[in-house]
Amino acid sequence: MSKIKIKPLADRVVIEPLAAETKTASGIYIPDSAKEKPQQGKVVAVGKGTKDEPTTVKVGDTVLYGKYAGTELKLEGGDYIIMRESDIFAIV
Repeated sequence: MSKIKIKPLADRVVIEPLAAETKTASGIYIPDSAKEKPQQGKVVAVGKGTKDEPTTVKVGDTVLYGKYAGTELKLEGGDYIIMRESDIFAIV
């Protein structure tokens, strides 16, 4: 897990996307042009939440999120996504 210098505000969460699958269960390799955008990642930073709703995810959790959720950003040589906690579907 990476240690980044960013502190999300309110109910925002920073996620490091997990690598997309390169091979199917049956052993067929997937070319880069056909790979799906990953929808699973590891939480690397969490905001404090709002007055009415504290955050429920914590750093280190592996989560599932929407395909087009959040905003992609490059930070300290890595790719991350920052999104609201409500865009996260589940903790795996």
